Amino acid sequence: MHIIYFHQHFSTPSGSTGTRSYEMARMLVAKGHQVTMVCGSYDGGNTGLSNDFIKGRRTGLVDCINVIEYNLSYSNSDNFIKRGLLFLSFSIKGTGLALTQKYDVAFATTTPLTAGIPGIFARWFRGKKFVFEVRDLWPELPKAMGVITNPIILKGMSILEWLSYRSAHRCIGLSPGIVEGISKRGVSKDKIKLIPNGCDLDLFNLESQEWRPKGIKKDDFMAVFTGTHGVANGLDALLDVAVELKSRELNNIKLVLIGQGRLKLSLQSQVKKMNLDNIIFHEPVNKHRLSGLMRSADLGLQILANVPAFYYGTSPNKFFDYIAAGLPVLNNYPGWLSGIIEDNKCGYTVLPDNPRLFVDALKDASNNRDKINTMGVNARKLAENNFDRKRLAEDWVSWVIGIKK
Repeated sequence: MHIIYFHQHFSTPSGSTGTRSYEMARMLVAKGHQVTMVCGSYDGGNTGLSNDFIKGRRTGLVDCINVIEYNLSYSNSDNFIKRGLLFLSFSIKGTGLALTQKYDVAFATTTPLTAGIPGIFARWFRGKKFVFEVRDLWPELPKAMGVITNPIILKGMSILEWLSYRSAHRCIGLSPGIVEGISKRGVSKDKIKLIPNGCDLDLFNLESQEWRPKGIKKDDFMAVFTGTHGVANGLDALLDVAVELKSRELNNIKLVLIGQGRLKLSLQSQVKKMNLDNIIFHEPVNKHRLSGLMRSADLGLQILANVPAFYYGTSPNKFFDYIAAGLPVLNNYPGWLSGIIEDNKCGYTVLPDNPRLFVDALKDASNNRDKINTMGVNARKLAENNFDRKRLAEDWVSWVIGIKK
């Protein structure tokens, strides 16, 4: 079969962002299918193409995946209007391909929600099979965060959400809350499958070359956050944690933030102003370098803003990278990941907005190396037994191509 795959933020492991679409496309190819990946240019991503853009797009074969990349440069630092225009431009260009290319199945994955528009046209104007993958519930999450408040925009997004779900022959949700959210919009549960993010066990192997950022000593306890520095991530909570660490004179505990995002400059400015030398910022690194960093780290930080919609409605890449690397996790919000950590004894869970409890957990971890080593072993076992990307990709492929005629 030929699958046309719409993912605006597609990246290979050479980039510093999630690689779910790359791994799923590679599994399709391994099963003998043809894949055309349609994407834009993403700050921090790497599509694998380096040839020049011609009339706004470039094409090429990347690890047996036919990639069509549009010159639509997106960054997490972009303002709302620029983001919206880029999302709409991508959906328009994608719809053009959906209406003209030869393929059997149209597959689209969020974010953004507008990624589903080409699939809607493929279903209703060409009679193609359409599978829609939901990584975040829109507009529920931005509404809950207060990022989007305009009632007209929210209504439009709600209509698009409903139309995308109801147009798809099948849906995929990346977390239990997402699956429930799709079902609440009237989609039969037998048309929805939970396939969470997975662990790249070969990439995050236990023999990666270790390295630490400048300013981190060998005997420092290093807790790392690897991800976007945006509103949803709630990284300002770590400033309060850093202050609490200093007040207790726990100077050997360092918080390392790897990544980028629209709030990074603001966070750096606050850290400098508050003289918090226990927070270290580092630029994004590709997945191979990230593996070595994880190998050197002591603890992974799973941080999100205290928004109830996040509790069961997200499937963060970083969590699965942490456990793939055998890294215990400190999680600062309730929900399904918190339950997984507690059930598998692979880290710590604390209540939101409570720097004292957060530091209690950091102190316990730094004082009990044997304990966190055991947690790390449990984390890797969890990754191998429940979230092996290859096994999840097998399920994903079966679901995508198994639509009955």
